[in-house]
Amino acid sequence: MKVKEARYAELQQFLQANLPNVRGFSGALSVGVFYNAEQQDLMLFEEWLSKEHHQAYIQFISENGVMSQLLSFMQDAPVITYYGREVL
Repeated sequence: MKVKEARYAELQQFLQANLPNVRGFSGALSVGVFYNAEQQDLMLFEEWLSKEHHQAYIQFISENGVMSQLLSFMQDAPVITYYGREVL
């Protein structure tokens, strides 16, 4: 996701306040934040017990306003991609 110009410091504060809620949501296994300052790209890497757990979380934050707050820092809406973990 592209972060809006000069908004990353505010976004950091928002994430610090809200990531404990994500990590405590039913089915959340882990959440990591990666940022490329040169490109102003943010990636949220999340592991969930199931796709359904994650979708329930997305619905919850869409209804309570957290998603719209997050999107206010971004140039575009996030692209969500689901992967299955492979054990090789």
